[in-house]
Amino acid sequence: MSEFWDLKHRLCDAVNAHDMERVLDFYSPDAVFVSPVGIAEGREQIAWLYQQFFKGFPDFHQTPVFEVGDADNPAVTEWTVTGTHKGPFLLPDGREVQGSGRHVVFRATCSTFVDHGKIVSHREYFDQLELYTQLGFGLAERDPSLRFAEACR
Repeated sequence: MSEFWDLKHRLCDAVNAHDMERVLDFYSPDAVFVSPVGIAEGREQIAWLYQQFFKGFPDFHQTPVFEVGDADNPAVTEWTVTGTHKGPFLLPDGREVQGSGRHVVFRATCSTFVDHGKIVSHREYFDQLELYTQLGFGLAERDPSLRFAEACR
C-alpha cells in the first residue's frame, strides 16, 4: 500500500471519529480544500468546512466504495456519506437551517494530492441537489397544470 493510501485511510478514520486535531494533522499548513461548499485555504478554513458537516450531522460517516490510483498522486476515492441532520447546517445562500431529523445518504468523490507526507490539495465533489433534496429542499415547484412540452417552450 502506498503512503498516499495509508494517509488517506487514516484521514477517513479521523473524519469518521470527528477528531479535528487528527484531521488537520494530515493537511499541510497551506493546503487547499476545494468542494461544492467553497474553497478553503489553510488548516483554519479547512477545519471550518469539516465543522459545518460535523455540527449539522453529528453521526456524519463516510464509507469508501471505490478507490483508484496506485503508488502515485492523486489518490481518488468514491464515498457513500451518511448522517442524520440534527444540528445547524449552513446553506450556500448564508441561511442556517436547524436540525430536521432527516437521515441522508449521498455519494461523493475526491482526489487527494500528497507531498512530503501531507495533503497539499484535496478536491471533493458531491451533488448538492441530492443532499438538499433529502433535507427537504427541492426545486421551486412549478405550476402542475403545465405539461413538460409547454414548460420547455
